[in-house]
This record gives sequence, structure tokens and C-alpha cells, in this order.
Amino acid sequence: MTELLIGTDATPLPETAEKKAKQMPEPSGFHILCMVPEVEDKFDSGIIKADTTVYAEERLTTVLFVMKLGPDCYKDPARFPSGPWCKEGDFILVRPNTGSRLKIHGREFRIINDDTVEGLVEDPRGIARA
Repeated sequence: MTELLIGTDATPLPETAEKKAKQMPEPSGFHILCMVPEVEDKFDSGIIKADTTVYAEERLTTVLFVMKLGPDCYKDPARFPSGPWCKEGDFILVRPNTGSRLKIHGREFRIINDDTVEGLVEDPRGIARA
């Protein structure tokens, strides 16, 4: 069993996918939990990307996958007269460095505000930051 030491007590890390899924944060208020899509480790030419390149692409991505909406997302009709800008399961466009970054079991996630969504994308493959 893998253990994480916190103070003097040992807290076991989850071992199953089900237990890992329960570690996902619940977005509060008007926040949205998003996952950063996995970055390709090779260029189209087949050349392997440097770790720093992969890191930069992951950190500065403009495409996110919506995992969960907070309970107050898009509830204000004055700010969102046409309704929600996105829903769970959508790929969205945001500005680079948007939101609070966190890693859970090696995957990067972001918690963003509902008004930072700039657009929807049906298929994010091929979209890159200019």
C-alpha cells in the first residue's frame, strides 16, 4: 500500500479508480472544474517534444474539458441572459493561464470562473495557441 505521510499519521492513498474518482474536488459557487486535455508527446513530423515543451503546452492551453459545474454557475439572468455558456462534457476555449491549476494523480485540472468561457469547440484536435 502506498502511503502519504501527513504529520505523524500515515494516510493511505486510494488504490482503485473508484476511490481516485472520489478525490475530485466539487466546484463551489460559480466555479467550473475542467480537465486539461492530454498533450501529444510528439510533433506531427514524429519528433519527440522536449519535456519543457510539453509542460508549456499543458500550462498555456486554451482548450479545456468541462468536468463539473458549481451550483451557482450561470444562475444570474442579468449576466447570462441567453443561458449557460457551456455544460458538462463540452470542450471550451479560455485564455492561457486561466483558473487555479491543480494536479490530481498526474493529470492537470483547472477551476475557472463561469464568465471566463470564451467559446465552445466540438473537436479540439488541431487547436493550438497562436
